[in-house]
Amino acid sequence: MSFDRHLSRRSFLSFSALTAASALTGCASSANTVTSGDTTIIYRSPMRLFQSPAASSVPSGPELAVMYGPVEDGGFLIPAVPYEQIDPRYYRQRVVDPTGQPPGTIVVDTPSRFLYLVQADGMAMRYGVGIGREGFAWQGSGVIQWRQKWPRWKPPNEMVARQPELVKYSIDNGGMEPGLKNPLGARALYIFSNGEDTLYRLHGNPDWRSIGKAVSSGCVRLMNQDIIDLYDRVPTKAPIVVLQ
Repeated sequence: MSFDRHLSRRSFLSFSALTAASALTGCASSANTVTSGDTTIIYRSPMRLFQSPAASSVPSGPELAVMYGPVEDGGFLIPAVPYEQIDPRYYRQRVVDPTGQPPGTIVVDTPSRFLYLVQADGMAMRYGVGIGREGFAWQGSGVIQWRQKWPRWKPPNEMVARQPELVKYSIDNGGMEPGLKNPLGARALYIFSNGEDTLYRLHGNPDWRSIGKAVSSGCVRLMNQDIIDLYDRVPTKAPIVVLQ
């Protein structure tokens, strides 16, 4: 592990309260297909982009209990993830790199619901992700222009127009304060393309049931424990490729 994690036996917030937060969609919105520069918001039927690489070492039960156990971070207590209820292929693990991208590159394989962080030894860290539902998926290349611990969530004006109940979290009103109910979770990595904010993020989320599914409004969501791990490995200005 690249950082210290202190486990706690204190009571956690109920899971229902956390999943209510994840129902709020935390990212950009658009029509079914919009193109600006090399930024395209589209959705395609699932297909396999890469052969699923074998893990160099599949995490064991005790290892998983630590990886997805409770975490105290930034004054918040992140609940443990019931990893036994998640498809094991979506566990964080080191695999042979299937992408061919340079080390340090993030590659999101949208159809397979995987995110790869390419390493220098021909390997990659692979994370399970949830991705944008139909009409809200993004593809393209860019950089991680900005990174934020416990970010504020500021839904775009277009989203607020569709969901007026979100006006209290609008950009003009300063967004939603950080916390366990915030749709961006414990970390957010902000994707820019051609020098402009795409409004798409890699971010944490309290709803582990969404991993492996297409549920959010365009952004790539990870379990909070995984986004913290990714955040600690990825510098600002890291290249990113999102593939459909």
